[in-house]
Amino acid sequence: VSHFEAMVGRGLSAQVEDKRLLIGNERLMKENNIDSSAFQEQLLELSQKGKTAMFVAIDGQLAGILAVADEMKSSSLSAVQELQSMGLEVIMLTGDREETAKAIAQKAGIQKVIAGVLPDGKATAIKDLQEAGRKLAMVGDGINDAPALVQADVGIAISEGAEIAREIADITIKKDSLDEVVLLRHLSMDLMKRVHGNYRFVISFNLGLILLGVAGIITPSMSALLHNSSTLAISLKSMTNLLPEEEREEA
Repeated sequence: VSHFEAMVGRGLSAQVEDKRLLIGNERLMKENNIDSSAFQEQLLELSQKGKTAMFVAIDGQLAGILAVADEMKSSSLSAVQELQSMGLEVIMLTGDREETAKAIAQKAGIQKVIAGVLPDGKATAIKDLQEAGRKLAMVGDGINDAPALVQADVGIAISEGAEIAREIADITIKKDSLDEVVLLRHLSMDLMKRVHGNYRFVISFNLGLILLGVAGIITPSMSALLHNSSTLAISLKSMTNLLPEEEREEA
């Protein structure tokens, strides 16, 4: 194999002995003036089964079609449902054909699909949603997801994914599972509850100290002692884990 070239969002080309090999989607075939209409029926059938089809061309002639499929994790449906129960809209953003994407989305319980987009198209789709007033978190693991991870309000990468995705993402989760996103959402909600709770306590406690001081009930030194003691107590409490011990072990 020589002259190997990977074309993002389209496929690959290579020289195998004395023959030029192309493997990729319809876009790649059209760019090379290769007619793929002979396999349209098989392409549609495979797409409806949730499989990604790739055309194979040898020396500019269509030779066949390959199909691959990602095995959906059993936990994906429950994770999507839990995210939706929190008031979040889950959107599938993919470069696959619309038929393939919709077949997978149906199994995962995802209602909205944006399909057939190139890497820069993913970033554009996210920007369009942001301009419509949405706040978006993007979960991705590949090089193709990098532009979208940068564009999103929060970029979430998977530790087993591409290095560039981990480098540019705001958060990296250690398991290739949507359950980790659910856990992340719970942690963020619990953290904000703690922040707001601490804020309300500090305001009310210090206001009480001021009123007691003005009324002459406590001395300034006692007020300072109580203030510093409360600050220390809140700091120690804030250092405790948000998750119970059994959930930390699972995570």
